[in-house]
Amino acid sequence: MRWYTALPSSAVAAGAATIAYASLYERTRWTLRRFDVPVLAPGSPSLTVLHISDLHMTADQRGKQEWIAGLAALEPDLVVDTGDNLAGFDAVPPTLKALDPLLDLPGAFVLGSNDYFAPRPKNPLKYFKKDHERVQGDKLPWRDLRDGLTSRGWQDLDNARGELLVDGRRIAFGGVDDSHIHLDRYDEIAGPAEPGADLRIGLAHSPAPRVLDRFAADGYDLLLCGHTHGGQLRVPFYGALVTNCGIDRDRVRWLHRWAEPTPAHPAGTWLHVSAGLGTSPYAPVRFACPPEATLLTLTAREA
Repeated sequence: MRWYTALPSSAVAAGAATIAYASLYERTRWTLRRFDVPVLAPGSPSLTVLHISDLHMTADQRGKQEWIAGLAALEPDLVVDTGDNLAGFDAVPPTLKALDPLLDLPGAFVLGSNDYFAPRPKNPLKYFKKDHERVQGDKLPWRDLRDGLTSRGWQDLDNARGELLVDGRRIAFGGVDDSHIHLDRYDEIAGPAEPGADLRIGLAHSPAPRVLDRFAADGYDLLLCGHTHGGQLRVPFYGALVTNCGIDRDRVRWLHRWAEPTPAHPAGTWLHVSAGLGTSPYAPVRFACPPEATLLTLTAREA
């Protein structure tokens, strides 16, 4: 007696087509998103910020490398990189080459777990389990990446504060190392964000709510994060299946309010979560969530 039911051939074909689309086409459909963020003081001229994240670069991904290098043509005022740049032991040189045209611009960065540790095969179902065990590979040459970025003037904001003068505006920064692997040390940067700055930006690789809440309480105007890949696999009309961190599914990518304006902090706190530009080599698929970078145009808020 047959104890199983065979899938209809149409269902098998549809599944195969979906996998082919997700792995062969959408995974390399590089996309530029644009959002306006009303975060500057009334009457201020606009600023542009290019936000890149989660490159997960391997040495042979030349199409991705060329696309990233081409982002310099946007001529942003500031570039922010929120980590997980690497996906292999030989990835630092091609990553720095891809970023080279952008390194001539003012920039800041934090690192992510995949800058420190190489990817390993994982059971994808574990992401549906809260507080699942982290699987880390061998150590990567993250110091070479960090030194390549800082030698060109980009600021390392891993558990650090910083400041840049951008287009005549004073921007204060605070950043934390990756909370996904418990490297964040917010106490080392805690305290009111620089009140005399024209803009206050917080950086974190993973948008962990406990970290975002502390940034907001300290008066940061804009928070930039990555890590989630926007869910990576999204169901139309439903959204991300998982977020891989504590943030809610509705804010797993793109621009959202994190904290409402108050008299003491009239801009409130905006959050942008990048859907990222890559995937793990062991899960090379994206569906309804193309790889992307974002150009944020910071505009004046209403008086």
